[in-house]
Amino acid sequence: MRGFWTALTARRLFPLRLPPRPPGPRLSSGPAAAEAGALERAMDELLRRAVPATPAYELREKTPAPAEGQCADFVSFYGGLAEAAERAELLSRLARGFGVDHGQVAEQSAGVLQLRQQPREAAVLLQAEDRLRYALVPRYRGLFHHISKLDGGVRFLVRLRADLLEAQALKLVEGPHVREMNGVLKGMLSEWFSSGFLSLERVTWHSPCEVLQKISESEAVHPVKNWMDMKRRVGPYRRCYFFSHCASPEEPLVVLHVALTNEISSNIQAIVKECPPSETEEGSQISAAIFYSISLTQPGLQGVELGTFLVKRVLKELQREFPHLGTFSSLSPIPGFTKWLLGLLNSQAKEHGRSELLTDSECREISEILGGPVNETLKVSLSSSEWVKSEKLVRVLQAPLMRLCAWYLYGEKHRGYALNPVANFHLQNGAVLWRLNWLADTSLKGVTGSCGLMVNYRYYLEETAANSTSYLCAKNIKASEQVLGLVAQFHKNSKL
Repeated sequence: MRGFWTALTARRLFPLRLPPRPPGPRLSSGPAAAEAGALERAMDELLRRAVPATPAYELREKTPAPAEGQCADFVSFYGGLAEAAERAELLSRLARGFGVDHGQVAEQSAGVLQLRQQPREAAVLLQAEDRLRYALVPRYRGLFHHISKLDGGVRFLVRLRADLLEAQALKLVEGPHVREMNGVLKGMLSEWFSSGFLSLERVTWHSPCEVLQKISESEAVHPVKNWMDMKRRVGPYRRCYFFSHCASPEEPLVVLHVALTNEISSNIQAIVKECPPSETEEGSQISAAIFYSISLTQPGLQGVELGTFLVKRVLKELQREFPHLGTFSSLSPIPGFTKWLLGLLNSQAKEHGRSELLTDSECREISEILGGPVNETLKVSLSSSEWVKSEKLVRVLQAPLMRLCAWYLYGEKHRGYALNPVANFHLQNGAVLWRLNWLADTSLKGVTGSCGLMVNYRYYLEETAANSTSYLCAKNIKASEQVLGLVAQFHKNSKL
């Protein structure tokens, strides 16, 4: 909310008072059949006791809440499951066995349809619709609701959703019931972590050591190497902010790093490695704010709009601190570009036997430098970081990689929106796809993930609302002349 925004990935930092458990993608050796059966029976018994029954519609506000111990039993039992496969099995049973009563939904739906066909008072129809709405609430939502009232309950649910997402990624749980439960839990977390419950906090070198340590550990875009590196990132001409929740003060949820510069930066090493010009900030040297990293520290909050809220709040904070500041931009990585390009080269080799992504002259030059068929040799070169050490290869690859990357960001879509998650994030916020930067990140991660390219998404504050609406509603991407020119070159010189 994983340069700027790499999939918004990170580590778990919410401390829970639960028994420690070693991580593992699946049962390490597989328990004996009797033990497995006993565990499954224990799960079923736990869920039967812990998941509250849905009261009748007429008693929905009069039925007492389940005993606190029932929810605590679920938390304790879940925390004691050492294997990812065991936790996945419990979550799967919860999703499949304690969702919506489809019979009730069908009955209430029929009632609403019947009333729609008859001239009845509005109150009668509205109550029937309310009954239907009530029937559509899955039973496990009640369990989550009551757990949230426990001490540390919200933190537990954040961790539980992180486990659920991990289990889905590992194919330990699948199916519509699990996806539905994930959506319900995400919706509940979105309410609990809305902007009104979040506090903006700035990190300085004088912040508590625990906070500095967590900020350092959670940096997912440009890893912090040591304490001196961390000191630079929170020192002069730098700003670091995070959101915390009222339930966990000083616990970073999402972290944003900003560089205060005199121009829009085109190279990340100048930001994360070079020392500031002086130990004392001079306002006259600051004319641009560059957002160069944001990291979500809680995997369980993936999809909750923390990043968007944080950017907006930081923009206001910087304007308050520097009223003259008018230039705001990101310097973002392009995760997935190298993988996308390697996939294209592979398919081109299979389907055409030659590259249709490059011009004839580019193919000749690359083949001469690499000494072999362009598709195969280029795939090998781009799969490592060694190619940036060849001045000839860097020179000949600049034009094709720039236009291919421009197309990747501007033209490659998922459901009509930008395929690249970082681009999609900034475009949703109303930024402009402003400038591609050649060899802007020469780190191993930057070269292997983005071919060393980075991109500026520029925020023109007076236009962000209109740009955001245009992108979200009409799927239009606002781009600069440089980017559009590169896209035009792609159309002229490359084929897909």
